[in-house]
Amino acid sequence: MKLSLGPLQYFWPREQVLAFYRQTRDWPLDIVYLGETVCSKRRELGTRDWIALAEELAADGREIVLSGLALLEAESELGALQRIIRNGHFTVEANDMSAVQLCRENGVRFVGGPTLNIYNARTLQLLREDGLYRLALGVEQGREQLRALDEQTRAAGETLPELEIIAWGRLPLSYSARCFTARALDVAKDQCGFRCIEHPDGLPLATREEQPFLTINGIQIQSHEVFDLCPELPELREAGIDILRLYPQVGDMAAIVNYFDASRRGEVPVERRGARNGYWEGSAGMESVNATTPV
Repeated sequence: MKLSLGPLQYFWPREQVLAFYRQTRDWPLDIVYLGETVCSKRRELGTRDWIALAEELAADGREIVLSGLALLEAESELGALQRIIRNGHFTVEANDMSAVQLCRENGVRFVGGPTLNIYNARTLQLLREDGLYRLALGVEQGREQLRALDEQTRAAGETLPELEIIAWGRLPLSYSARCFTARALDVAKDQCGFRCIEHPDGLPLATREEQPFLTINGIQIQSHEVFDLCPELPELREAGIDILRLYPQVGDMAAIVNYFDASRRGEVPVERRGARNGYWEGSAGMESVNATTPV
């Protein structure tokens, strides 16, 4: 079972981003995803910067994947996506059907990101014909949905591609053309002042009763809790999961990576460090939450 570092979901200063990824060179990771997936206005690093960073990290022998936006809203964003896909060296994570089309047209293999919403074998087959070689499951695709997809695929005489699941981090629940952070801070989206950079782990959102509920991250809404599937490793293996995706966050991320690495090797007793993910069990995402303090 491999470990991947998912794309950075938050807006951090340029030097913080570069320092973070250079630290990852000493971590036991197999795959690193790079790129902006949330908002094109986050320009501390541009497309050329992400590709240059990919070339630097690829020197360590890991698989490097360049990730595209989950929601494209402008012609300029499509142009940036084209440059990513035509980089000539690295594969791509397609998080939008525009990216799938461009990958197909350019003959580029791609990872089907968790926002593609692939729920049945026929859709999966079509995208594999377009170049999909790995599928990152959507946040709500749990054990039973995966079993059903496997059965449909086998009935069609095929096998599932390499499978990846979000095993650590706040779950990316939804995206919108509206910027929730700008709205929460009472500023216009086009004059947001890049206020996301003031919230390196997102902006907590509570209910009217002051109960923790969600996390606001620009145009993205995330879960409030940091979810942890490490204790479910035996089930994940049995279900055919090949890759555990860990999303970057503020804090000692190295400790999280090492925790998963030691656990996958069976070197330490598994101890849940985040919240239990109800989606994997086939219930509401929050239903089985039993959080401890995340590292």
